[in-house]
Amino acid sequence: MLSVIKQEKLLLFPLIVAIGAYFVERSILDMGQTASLIAAAFLVFTIVVASMRVAHHAEILALKVGDPYGTMILTLSAVLVEVIILAIMMQSESSPTLVRDTIYSAVMLDINGILGLAALLGGIKHGEQPYNDNSSKTYSVMILTAMGISMIVPEFVPEAKWHFYSAFTIFAMIALYAVFLRMQVGQHSYFFSYTTPRTARKQQAPVRPAAELANGEGGDGGEGDVNDEPESTTASIAVILIGVVLIGALAEFMSTLLGNGIKGTGAPMTLMAIVVAAISAAPEIMTALRAALANRMQAVVNIALGASLSTVILTVPVMEAIALYTGQPFIMAMSPVQTVMVMITLIAAAINLNDGETNAIEGMTHFILFATFIMLSVLGL
Repeated sequence: MLSVIKQEKLLLFPLIVAIGAYFVERSILDMGQTASLIAAAFLVFTIVVASMRVAHHAEILALKVGDPYGTMILTLSAVLVEVIILAIMMQSESSPTLVRDTIYSAVMLDINGILGLAALLGGIKHGEQPYNDNSSKTYSVMILTAMGISMIVPEFVPEAKWHFYSAFTIFAMIALYAVFLRMQVGQHSYFFSYTTPRTARKQQAPVRPAAELANGEGGDGGEGDVNDEPESTTASIAVILIGVVLIGALAEFMSTLLGNGIKGTGAPMTLMAIVVAAISAAPEIMTALRAALANRMQAVVNIALGASLSTVILTVPVMEAIALYTGQPFIMAMSPVQTVMVMITLIAAAINLNDGETNAIEGMTHFILFATFIMLSVLGL
């Protein structure tokens, strides 16, 4: 137990902050908006620290149990953080578009931000970087289908019948994920690794980006080999549970302080959605950039597109189930501007990721789209 505590010094920091926030929250709120914004920014940083520890131990469990369970642990741990933050913020905020805006922001951040910047920097350093184009095609069509069903079609569903379509959406997302998971860990697993189909079928290599990060793509050891760490399965599960609880507590304080900080300032409410998306993507950003600079573009594609797909296909059914349970629907249909941005992003991805190689020009196109997303968000669109 003492060894686990020593190894988790970083997790003690969020614990201390959560305890402190419980006692000083009211005092900070009384100090005004500036103090609230500063405190909220500090809490966002603290949540990121906790989420990175959760992601780290999810990787450890994934490598120990193997696929398909390892894949499920990695995916669900990332989405769990986002869902918990969303559920808590929905209780304190009256914005009915928070879920929609968060999913939209996550897709923009993952595809245009992470993939764009990684391809840009990697292209400048290495030129053209190869990957398996089967993975990008599979991810792209799944993202388009999932977002179309859950965030475009609802615009045309009568309000009186929202619960019927909401229930259908839950079924559709679960069915899509079940087939995708079966394909990812089964006979089509070679789609998601940069090897020939014959070699991949023989090796049955792990396909999750976190595992690639831990072991290095192709099994070369990589950076920070998780297998070298002595944590037990029980300790990893305990740390994940503690981390999730801490994230929930910190998210409640952060939501209150951030809401108080931006109230009356004219700042767009989508800022809160961007914060949630950035928190959930934080562990993936540095991972993708390191992979790109190490000329491992397959890991970048799996991280960026896989995170986008997981956000849509797993967050939507959970939040829709909450809406059905409470009887209060969310606005899931994207605005016209959001729909156009998603369509441009997916079309650009389909063109750029169609030949099995990325370059700096392709990375720049996506990064400019990300800058456009930030600009539109600042303008409140």
